[in-house]
Amino acid sequence: MLDNNPIHPIFNDAPNTLEFRKLRKRIIRKTKEALDTFSMVGRDCKWLVCLSGGKDSYTLLAALIELKWRGVFPMEILVCNLDQGQPNFPSKILPNFLKKNNIPHIIEYQDTYSIVKDKIPNGKTFCSLCSRLRRGNLYRIARENGCGAIALGHHKDDILETFFMNLFHGGKLASMPPKLLNDEKDLYVFRPLSLIDEIDCSNFCQALKFPIIPCDLCGSQEGLQRTQVKELLSQWERKSPGRKNVLLKAMTNVNPSHLLDSGLFDFANI
Repeated sequence: MLDNNPIHPIFNDAPNTLEFRKLRKRIIRKTKEALDTFSMVGRDCKWLVCLSGGKDSYTLLAALIELKWRGVFPMEILVCNLDQGQPNFPSKILPNFLKKNNIPHIIEYQDTYSIVKDKIPNGKTFCSLCSRLRRGNLYRIARENGCGAIALGHHKDDILETFFMNLFHGGKLASMPPKLLNDEKDLYVFRPLSLIDEIDCSNFCQALKFPIIPCDLCGSQEGLQRTQVKELLSQWERKSPGRKNVLLKAMTNVNPSHLLDSGLFDFANI
């Protein structure tokens, strides 16, 4: 893995059960599938792996560590936590976790929370501006540390939710791409968990006893459109198990001639 030990410390608390072994194998297999399918590995560069302290980013980190140990992920990784100054953020949890497990990392403090609170009127959601500020800082940190790629912990559910957010509220067919080259053409953004279910991330981190940081530190805002879409997808999945897999497959099977985008398909010359 990241050192010469046969078992990396991050897996010290892994339960020796058949259920967990199947879960771990599924996560590693699907992460490797995403890396291969979307051509994430092959360019010789260091990855900045973003660790927020949530279940998704912990799963991403553990999966990449195991793939390095297996010899199928040759990239150097540098873990980064961006402390955005949210109230009551437990600032010692991630540095202690990363030091304990001997993982190369950087902790960056940038009080974007105060900027968001100042710019966004009461009653409006913080997410859009917060995300832009976070992304700008991560791009800067990656460049300063010689990284050519940024790895984010977005999973299958995030991708589907974003698709329906754009469909219902943005009037377009788009989602989170698994691989993106930034506008300046000097940094890639990768989402290696694109094929993995959110519930698998949750069960994986719970089994490994990772110190999860709550996702409501900035004040959990009610009525978010994404929350509504998440519940809609959950209802569909409960009524028709496997629906999310079908939806994700549809995003890999696009027929431009059966849509209405004349910029994507040349209707005039039929």
